[in-house]
Amino acid sequence: MFSDKAIAIFGESIVKYHVLDTVDQPFTNPYDKSTIEHLLYAKNWIDTVQWHYEDLIRDPNIDPEEALLLKRKIDASNQDRTDLVEYIDSFFLQQYALVVVRDDAGINTESPAWAIDRFSILALKIYHMQEEVEREDASEEHRKACSEKLSVLLEQQKDLATAIDELLEDIASGRKYMKVYKQMKMYNDEELNPILRGQKG
Repeated sequence: MFSDKAIAIFGESIVKYHVLDTVDQPFTNPYDKSTIEHLLYAKNWIDTVQWHYEDLIRDPNIDPEEALLLKRKIDASNQDRTDLVEYIDSFFLQQYALVVVRDDAGINTESPAWAIDRFSILALKIYHMQEEVEREDASEEHRKACSEKLSVLLEQQKDLATAIDELLEDIASGRKYMKVYKQMKMYNDEELNPILRGQKG
Protein backbone atom coordinates (compact mmCIF):
# COMPACT_ATOMS: atom_id res chain seq x y z
CA MET A 1 0.00 0.00 0.00
CA PHE A 2 1.13 3.54 -0.70
CA SER A 3 0.70 4.60 2.94
CA ASP A 4 3.05 1.84 4.16
CA LYS A 5 5.72 3.06 1.75
CA ALA A 6 5.24 6.67 2.86
CA ILE A 7 5.46 5.82 6.57
CA ALA A 8 8.70 3.90 5.98
CA ILE A 9 10.27 6.73 3.97
CA PHE A 10 9.20 9.39 6.46
CA GLY A 11 10.71 7.30 9.24
CA GLU A 12 13.93 6.93 7.29
CA SER A 13 14.17 10.70 6.79
CA ILE A 14 13.43 11.50 10.44
CA VAL A 15 15.98 9.02 11.77
CA LYS A 16 18.61 10.30 9.31
CA TYR A 17 18.03 13.89 10.42
CA HIS A 18 18.43 13.00 14.09
CA VAL A 19 21.83 11.42 13.57
CA LEU A 20 23.33 14.93 13.52
CA ASP A 21 20.18 16.65 14.83
CA THR A 22 21.04 20.10 13.50
CA VAL A 23 19.06 22.31 11.12
CA ASP A 24 22.08 23.31 9.04
CA GLN A 25 23.25 19.81 8.12
CA PRO A 26 23.68 18.89 4.44
CA PHE A 27 20.81 17.13 2.69
CA THR A 28 21.15 14.17 0.38
CA ASN A 29 18.24 12.24 -1.08
CA PRO A 30 18.87 8.48 -1.47
CA TYR A 31 16.11 8.01 -4.05
CA ASP A 32 16.09 8.54 -7.80
CA LYS A 33 14.70 11.93 -8.83
CA SER A 34 12.07 10.41 -11.10
CA THR A 35 10.34 8.50 -8.28
CA ILE A 36 7.63 9.29 -5.77
CA GLU A 37 10.03 8.01 -3.10
CA HIS A 38 12.35 10.92 -3.90
CA LEU A 39 9.52 13.41 -3.43
CA LEU A 40 8.31 11.81 -0.20
CA TYR A 41 11.80 11.82 1.31
CA ALA A 42 12.40 15.45 0.33
CA LYS A 43 8.98 16.47 1.66
CA ASN A 44 9.56 14.94 5.05
CA TRP A 45 13.08 16.36 5.29
CA ILE A 46 11.70 19.87 4.78
CA ASP A 47 9.07 19.21 7.44
CA THR A 48 11.67 17.82 9.86
CA VAL A 49 14.02 20.79 9.50
CA GLN A 50 11.11 23.19 9.90
CA TRP A 51 9.91 21.34 13.00
CA HIS A 52 13.26 22.14 14.59
CA TYR A 53 13.28 25.72 13.29
CA GLU A 54 9.98 26.15 15.14
CA ASP A 55 11.57 24.77 18.33
CA LEU A 56 14.52 27.15 18.04
CA ILE A 57 12.49 30.29 17.46
CA ARG A 58 10.50 29.65 20.64
CA ASP A 59 13.61 30.03 22.80
CA PRO A 60 12.64 32.89 25.17
CA ASN A 61 16.28 34.01 25.28
CA ILE A 62 16.85 34.07 21.53
CA ASP A 63 18.73 37.06 20.16
CA PRO A 64 16.30 39.31 18.19
CA GLU A 65 18.54 39.41 15.12
CA GLU A 66 18.88 35.63 15.20
CA ALA A 67 15.11 35.32 15.57
CA LEU A 68 14.54 37.49 12.50
CA LEU A 69 16.99 35.39 10.49
CA LEU A 70 15.24 32.24 11.67
CA LYS A 71 11.84 33.68 10.73
CA ARG A 72 13.15 34.25 7.21
CA LYS A 73 14.30 30.62 7.09
CA ILE A 74 10.87 29.44 8.25
CA ASP A 75 9.21 31.53 5.53
CA ALA A 76 11.52 30.04 2.90
CA SER A 77 10.88 26.55 4.26
CA ASN A 78 7.12 27.09 4.05
CA GLN A 79 7.48 28.07 0.40
CA ASP A 80 9.62 24.98 -0.27
CA ARG A 81 7.01 22.84 1.47
CA THR A 82 4.19 24.26 -0.67
CA ASP A 83 6.22 23.83 -3.85
CA LEU A 84 6.94 20.21 -3.01
CA VAL A 85 3.28 19.49 -2.30
CA GLU A 86 2.51 20.78 -5.78
CA TYR A 87 5.28 18.59 -7.26
CA ILE A 88 3.76 15.55 -5.57
CA ASP A 89 0.31 16.36 -6.95
CA SER A 90 1.86 16.85 -10.40
CA PHE A 91 3.36 13.36 -10.07
CA PHE A 92 -0.07 11.89 -9.37
CA LEU A 93 -1.70 13.91 -12.17
CA GLN A 94 0.78 12.40 -14.60
CA GLN A 95 0.44 8.91 -13.12
CA TYR A 96 -3.35 8.94 -13.51
CA ALA A 97 -3.51 10.99 -16.72
CA LEU A 98 -4.90 8.09 -18.78
CA VAL A 99 -7.57 7.03 -16.29
CA VAL A 100 -11.09 7.17 -17.71
CA VAL A 101 -13.08 9.22 -15.23
CA ARG A 102 -16.60 7.94 -14.55
CA ASP A 103 -19.54 10.21 -15.30
CA ASP A 104 -20.56 10.15 -11.63
CA ALA A 105 -17.01 10.71 -10.33
CA GLY A 106 -16.59 13.14 -7.45
CA ILE A 107 -13.78 15.31 -6.21
CA ASN A 108 -12.10 15.02 -2.83
CA THR A 109 -11.98 17.83 -0.29
CA GLU A 110 -8.19 17.94 -0.65
CA SER A 111 -5.67 16.65 -3.16
CA PRO A 112 -3.55 13.55 -2.42
CA ALA A 113 -0.44 15.66 -1.78
CA TRP A 114 -2.07 17.85 0.85
CA ALA A 115 -3.21 14.71 2.67
CA ILE A 116 0.38 13.45 2.38
CA ASP A 117 1.55 16.77 3.83
CA ARG A 118 -0.48 16.07 6.97
CA PHE A 119 0.74 12.47 6.94
CA SER A 120 4.39 13.61 6.96
CA ILE A 121 3.87 16.03 9.85
CA LEU A 122 1.97 13.34 11.75
CA ALA A 123 5.03 11.08 11.44
CA LEU A 124 7.07 13.80 13.14
CA LYS A 125 4.51 14.16 15.94
CA ILE A 126 4.66 10.41 16.54
CA TYR A 127 8.47 10.34 16.56
CA HIS A 128 8.77 13.17 19.07
CA MET A 129 5.91 11.96 21.25
CA GLN A 130 7.62 8.57 21.41
CA GLU A 131 10.75 10.39 22.60
CA GLU A 132 8.74 11.96 25.41
CA VAL A 133 7.29 8.59 26.41
CA GLU A 134 10.85 7.24 26.73
CA ARG A 135 12.41 10.27 28.46
CA GLU A 136 14.21 9.02 31.54
CA ASP A 137 14.38 12.46 33.15
CA ALA A 138 10.60 13.00 32.84
CA SER A 139 8.10 12.22 35.56
CA GLU A 140 5.95 9.12 35.42
CA GLU A 141 2.91 11.39 35.09
CA HIS A 142 4.45 13.11 32.06
CA ARG A 143 5.35 9.83 30.37
CA LYS A 144 1.87 8.44 31.01
CA ALA A 145 0.19 11.52 29.54
CA CYS A 146 2.46 11.36 26.49
CA SER A 147 1.76 7.66 26.08
CA GLU A 148 -1.96 8.41 25.90
CA LYS A 149 -1.32 11.14 23.33
CA LEU A 150 0.86 8.76 21.33
CA SER A 151 -1.98 6.24 21.17
CA VAL A 152 -4.23 8.91 19.70
CA LEU A 153 -1.58 9.93 17.15
CA LEU A 154 -1.09 6.31 16.07
CA GLU A 155 -4.83 5.90 15.63
CA GLN A 156 -4.89 9.10 13.61
CA GLN A 157 -2.04 7.80 11.46
CA LYS A 158 -3.94 4.57 10.80
CA ASP A 159 -7.09 6.47 9.81
CA LEU A 160 -5.23 8.91 7.58
CA ALA A 161 -3.33 6.04 5.95
CA THR A 162 -6.62 4.36 5.09
CA ALA A 163 -8.06 7.60 3.73
CA ILE A 164 -5.01 8.26 1.51
CA ASP A 165 -4.93 4.71 0.16
CA GLU A 166 -8.66 4.81 -0.58
CA LEU A 167 -8.36 8.20 -2.28
CA LEU A 168 -5.57 6.99 -4.57
CA GLU A 169 -7.52 3.83 -5.34
CA ASP A 170 -10.61 5.90 -6.18
CA ILE A 171 -8.58 8.16 -8.50
CA ALA A 172 -6.93 5.15 -10.17
CA SER A 173 -10.34 3.57 -10.82
CA GLY A 174 -11.99 6.78 -12.04
CA ARG A 175 -14.40 7.04 -9.10
CA LYS A 176 -12.78 10.37 -8.16
CA TYR A 177 -10.78 12.87 -10.12
CA MET A 178 -8.04 15.33 -9.25
CA LYS A 179 -7.97 19.08 -9.55
CA VAL A 180 -4.91 20.95 -8.35
CA TYR A 181 -5.22 24.57 -7.37
CA LYS A 182 -1.90 26.34 -7.01
CA GLN A 183 -1.61 27.91 -3.58
CA MET A 184 -1.06 31.40 -4.98
CA LYS A 185 0.60 32.55 -1.78
CA MET A 186 0.51 36.33 -1.76
CA TYR A 187 2.94 37.29 0.97
CA ASN A 188 6.08 36.29 -0.98
CA ASP A 189 5.01 37.97 -4.22
CA GLU A 190 6.40 41.47 -4.85
CA GLU A 191 3.33 42.37 -6.89
CA LEU A 192 0.76 41.08 -4.37
CA ASN A 193 2.29 41.95 -1.00
CA PRO A 194 1.90 45.74 -0.53
CA ILE A 195 4.93 45.91 1.77
CA LEU A 196 7.21 44.23 -0.77
CA ARG A 197 5.63 46.24 -3.59
CA GLY A 198 6.43 49.46 -1.79
CA GLN A 199 10.07 48.47 -1.45
CA LYS A 200 10.59 47.74 -5.13
CA GLY A 201 12.92 50.02 -7.01
